[in-house]
Amino acid sequence: MAAKSGAPTSDGDALGGVTLVLGPEDLLADRAVTAVVRAVRAADQDADVTDLEGANLAAGGLAELTSPSLFATARAVVVRGLDGIPAEAVDALLAYVRSPQPDVALVLVHRGGQKGRGVVDKLRKAKVRVVACDALKSYELPAFVTREIRAAGGRIDDEAAQFLVESVGSDLRALAGAASQLISDTDGGAITEEVVRRYFAGRAEVTSFAVADAAVAGRAANALEQLRWALRSGVAPVLVTSALASGVRGLAKLSGAPRGLRDADLAREIGVPPWKVKTLRGQLRGWTDEGLAAAMLAVARADADVKGGADDSDYALERAVLAITQARGKR
Repeated sequence: MAAKSGAPTSDGDALGGVTLVLGPEDLLADRAVTAVVRAVRAADQDADVTDLEGANLAAGGLAELTSPSLFATARAVVVRGLDGIPAEAVDALLAYVRSPQPDVALVLVHRGGQKGRGVVDKLRKAKVRVVACDALKSYELPAFVTREIRAAGGRIDDEAAQFLVESVGSDLRALAGAASQLISDTDGGAITEEVVRRYFAGRAEVTSFAVADAAVAGRAANALEQLRWALRSGVAPVLVTSALASGVRGLAKLSGAPRGLRDADLAREIGVPPWKVKTLRGQLRGWTDEGLAAAMLAVARADADVKGGADDSDYALERAVLAITQARGKR
């Protein structure tokens, strides 16, 4: 079986093949599975589709599921939770992968991680098609929003995409839903930051990003106010520490970046969109290497505290915010 990557786009790609959907991002995994099922049904609208958990796959179950059906020409078999597949079923699975049925599309879903890694490695060696569903990094989220908008026939500028991320958060389902809503509400017109602010500003004012921006700017009172609004609005403490870490880390990367780089090259070096470089430059004023080191230690301590190291996560976050604002200008 030739090695392939990416979800099948036609029945010819899907049938007779095995697709490994690999990674923790559920939205991308669901879309990859849907693409295979859609391709199979394009070949046979009456195709039989079976969707089951790996833990429920008995040793002889795969042979039964992939055997010719009396009622349908084509079949799609989706096995989720591949890390939970019983040991006695592994050999049967690998044997099938070496000689798949021509009218069956087999989809195997694994969320990543070490559990079940041995099976994944063997599937890779067998040259199955792999669809990567890795979690996106924070700086990749605006590009995801832009792709969602463009795929639906809309237009959005970089600043608007970033503002939508700051307003909605990092959950891809929420971002995809927000993008769809904006497309519908603007009738396909250009989506600017003003448009996004009109629909989502109320959420943006209490996000973890607003807390981080105020903290790295040294505005202690404003940062604490934003933090309390965010927590009262249900923002999870771990999202706040994540935003604080992202903000401080971005400044540290900019501070240590080679001099003389163009903005586009500097953006690649830091791992942010090009327009974000100007914002980071402004935030970096007043920071020293000693201050950045102290701020990073404060964020690390807060992260440990909100993940179980402290009894009061709200207090731990307030302490971190104050430590970061005080670190600005530290020598």
